[in-house]
Amino acid sequence: MTLAEALAMRVDELLEEKKMTQYKLSMSSGVTQGSIGDIRHMRQKTHSLKMIYDIAQGFGPDLPEFFDSPLFRDGNITD
Repeated sequence: MTLAEALAMRVDELLEEKKMTQYKLSMSSGVTQGSIGDIRHMRQKTHSLKMIYDIAQGFGPDLPEFFDSPLFRDGNITD
């Protein structure tokens, strides 16, 4: 899977796990709903580390927790 796919899946996982809406994530992270939607629907293939950091902060975990998922393990990312 691509990094964009893994990122989209992780955001969707955490939204479900935390029982959050995209709107609530936007409010807690400071990232626009449009940008979060772009990630979730893979409309852009690259994202800034700052945006990913802000989204991770919006969920509560820090970056290591955000990336602590089998989605990001060696061999799963092809790009």
